[in-house]
Amino acid sequence: MNITRLALALVLVLFLCSCKKNKSAVSITKIQVQAPFAMPDIAVPDFGKCKTFSIVDFGAIPSNKTKNSYAIAKAISAANEAGGGIVEITAGEWITGKIHLKSNVNLHLRKGAVLLFDDEPKDYLPPVNTSWEGMECMNYSPLIYAWKCKNIAITGEGTIKAKMNLWKIWGARPRPHMESLKRLFNMSYQNVPTEERLMVNDTANLRPHFIQFNRCENIRLEGFSIINSPFWTIHMYLSKNILIRKLNVYAHGHNNDGFDPEMSQNILVEDCQFDQGDDAIAIKSGRSQEGWRIQVPTKNLVIRNCTVKNGHQLIAIGSELSGGIENVYVHDCVVYEDAKMFHVLFIKTNERMGGYVNNIYIKNIKAGKMDLGILGIDTDVLYQWRDLLPTYVRKLTLIKNIYLENIKASNVKFECRILGQKELPVENIFLKNVVADTIRDKMQIHENLINFEKK
Repeated sequence: MNITRLALALVLVLFLCSCKKNKSAVSITKIQVQAPFAMPDIAVPDFGKCKTFSIVDFGAIPSNKTKNSYAIAKAISAANEAGGGIVEITAGEWITGKIHLKSNVNLHLRKGAVLLFDDEPKDYLPPVNTSWEGMECMNYSPLIYAWKCKNIAITGEGTIKAKMNLWKIWGARPRPHMESLKRLFNMSYQNVPTEERLMVNDTANLRPHFIQFNRCENIRLEGFSIINSPFWTIHMYLSKNILIRKLNVYAHGHNNDGFDPEMSQNILVEDCQFDQGDDAIAIKSGRSQEGWRIQVPTKNLVIRNCTVKNGHQLIAIGSELSGGIENVYVHDCVVYEDAKMFHVLFIKTNERMGGYVNNIYIKNIKAGKMDLGILGIDTDVLYQWRDLLPTYVRKLTLIKNIYLENIKASNVKFECRILGQKELPVENIFLKNVVADTIRDKMQIHENLINFEKK
C-alpha cells in the first residue's frame, strides 16, 4: 500500500513539474479598436517576460547559410520548449533558407540585423500546406511560415530581405505555369484533398509568399522592414487576432501586394508604409470553390494612419472573395502625389466568385494623382482566367453598403466608376465630401446600381 501511494505521489510530482515546464511565459494584451461596426478586442502576444535565445549561441555564422538555417531552427525550438521566448537576430547580415515559427515564439530583429533569404527552391522544401491565388495546395514553403501556431511575433528594427534572381524568372508566368494553374483550379473544383495538390518540382513555378501565417492566432508584426518578395509579401490565411504596426514594406516584383488578409478576422494595421509593385493592401477570401468550401469570411479589419508611396490600389477587395468580406474600416491614410496608383478603393470580382462584400468604410484619405479614380467597382475582372478556363459554376457577388467620407485626390480620370451586374446590381453607395481637384473624364460612371448618394 505504501509503495502504491509513493508511486502515485511520484507520478503527481512529475505531472506538476511537466505542467510548470510547459506553461506559457507569454502574456496576452487586449487592444480595443474603434470602428463603425462591432469590433472585437484584438488579443496579441506580449513577450516582455520571456527569455532571449540568441541565434549566435546556437551556432549562427553570418556567411554560412546552412549553419544559420540550423541555428535559427534550433533557437525557435528552444524558445518553444521553454514555454515562450525571444529568438534574437543580432546586428549583421545573416543568410538563411526558410524559417518555420512555432507557438509562443517572437523572432526579434535587432537594429542593424538583416535576414537575407536565398532564392534556391530546394531550400523551401519539403512542400507545406499553403495556398496560391486563393487555392490551397502543397507548395514551396513561404520564406517565413507558421502552421497552426498561437502567440507568435516578428518584431524589432531590423530587416528581412529576399534575394530575387530566380523568383524574377519565375514571375514571367510562361505557358507551363498557366497550365499548372488550370490543374490546381480543377483540383480545387473537384475537392481533391489539399495534401494531394502537389505543385513543386515541375514547371508550375508557384513562387512562395514572403510571410504566411496559416491557421494561426494571436499575431504581432511590428517595427521591422521588408525588402523584396517572391510573391504576396504578408499573407494572413485563416488566422485571427492580428496586429501589424510600424512596418516599412518595399516590394516591386510581380504580384507584390503588401498585405493580404485572406479568410482572416480581427485585424489592426497601423502606422505602416507600403511601397509596392501591386496593391498596397488586398483583402481576399478564397477563389471560387475554395471559398465556398471553407466558408470563412474576412471581417473586422481596421487600417489606420498608413502611408502608400507606390501601389496599384490603397485598398483592393478581391478578386478572390468567394468566402465573403465584411466590416472593413480604413481611415486617416495618405497616398503620395506621385504614387502611380489606379484607385483609392477598388472592388473587383467576376461571375465565378460568388461571395459578398458588405460594410466597407473609407474615411479621411488624402491622395495624389490616380490613373483611374477614387472608387472603382468592377464585376467582370477575370485577368488571365478569362481564357484559361470556362465558367463551371456561375455565382454573382453581392456588393452593398460602401461608405466614403472626406476623400481628397489631386487628379483623377473619374470620381467613381461602378459597373454592376444587371441580375445583381450594386447597392447602397454613399459618398460624402469626396472630391478631386481635377477630373479628366467623367465625374461618375454607373451601370446597374441601386441607391447612390453623394453629399
